[in-house]
Amino acid sequence: MSTNHPANSDSPSSSPFSSASVPASSVAPSPAAPSARYRRLARGAFADLSPLRDHADYRRVWFGQSVSSIGQQMTAVAVSVQVYDLTGSTFATGLVGLFSLVPLVAFGLYGGAIADTADRRRLGLIGAAGLAAVSAVLAAQALAGLGLVALLYAAVALQAAFFALASPARSAMIPRLVPAHQLPAANALNTVSMNLGLTVGPMLGGVLIGAYGVQAAYVVDTIAFGATLYAMWRLPAMLPLGERKGRASVLDGLRFLRDQPNLRTSFLADLAAMIFGMPRALFPALAVTFYGGDARTVGLLAAAPAVGALAGALFSGWVGRINRQGAAVLAAVITWGLAIAAFGLVRNLWLGLLLLAAAGCADTISMIFRNTMMQVAAPDEMRGRLQGVFIVIVAGGPRLGDFESGAVASLTNPTVSVVSGGLACVAAILLLAARRPAFLRYDARHPTP
Repeated sequence: MSTNHPANSDSPSSSPFSSASVPASSVAPSPAAPSARYRRLARGAFADLSPLRDHADYRRVWFGQSVSSIGQQMTAVAVSVQVYDLTGSTFATGLVGLFSLVPLVAFGLYGGAIADTADRRRLGLIGAAGLAAVSAVLAAQALAGLGLVALLYAAVALQAAFFALASPARSAMIPRLVPAHQLPAANALNTVSMNLGLTVGPMLGGVLIGAYGVQAAYVVDTIAFGATLYAMWRLPAMLPLGERKGRASVLDGLRFLRDQPNLRTSFLADLAAMIFGMPRALFPALAVTFYGGDARTVGLLAAAPAVGALAGALFSGWVGRINRQGAAVLAAVITWGLAIAAFGLVRNLWLGLLLLAAAGCADTISMIFRNTMMQVAAPDEMRGRLQGVFIVIVAGGPRLGDFESGAVASLTNPTVSVVSGGLACVAAILLLAARRPAFLRYDARHPTP
């Protein structure tokens, strides 16, 4: 051993300042210790980026999905603005959600089963190409000035069908793109990707629509799908592993859900939040009547819940310490409902945006716990089918909420619609808690069906 190297610190005689000669309590802490502790806390608080660093296929899919999601949210804002401009009716704007709900349910229920019997890469390509084509049609009708509300309704219905067809396939790809030990990190990154789209898309869409009209948002959305198409094209074929499943798998998934009351209650809690407490169909009307704004204000309102959701996803390290996950779901959804009801009462834009962000954060916390409960409850052979049901609820619930809020606003006014919807959400959750007390007692350490 070279004499230039320090002696082994394990040796009792290596140093007069070794732990053998000085009590531990008298040793001054290292100046680097606090900074190291802060670094560990920061790493635990933020999303793990290793799946993006280590796996090129996953990185391309994640990036493509993020870009496409931003474009799709721009289109969602543009459709709402265009329908409201053409009709001046909150009811007509709410119908946008209803027209997309039916295809979501019809294709979503079978999307998981199809993904278990076909090449998932091909399904992803078909879905992305179909969505790009619909966006191109929307751009063409806006540039031509057709002004046909029926065409807009038909377009959102086709969008929902292509989304429901491809989404289960994309979700089923993830375990083939990253190793098992990186799946939690990959799922967290997917949540970040989704909320990036929900945050950046509406704000960018509002700016583009205000400056250049709805056609600008549609054109950008069409181009954005190139990222997803490229990512899917670069993937290898992804035929399902194991035994092929037929149509009966859809019914089997529904039967399984019927026998899982805690899982079913978690789905019902999310439906209560989305149906009663989702006022996004009113954002074009609220931007004008509440805040005296324009399309840029619509974009801010649409993006605010996603900003809160993104913050909740980025700083969610504490959720792993919560074992009473059922109670946490109900508390998060009640917080959502109260924040939405309060939003309906304020007339200050920045306070309204803050309340919408708080609602979005609560929704993300609820989703984290609901996803965890579903993953624990569902055996591997049921996860694809339950993913289809999950898509129907997560994506279909807000569409039904669009119709509910638009209909109530047309019968009363936007304020009554927003406030009553938030309070109805809270009432529904309290009813669920009373009818299913076992859900409140659900403990992740001892999960029960």
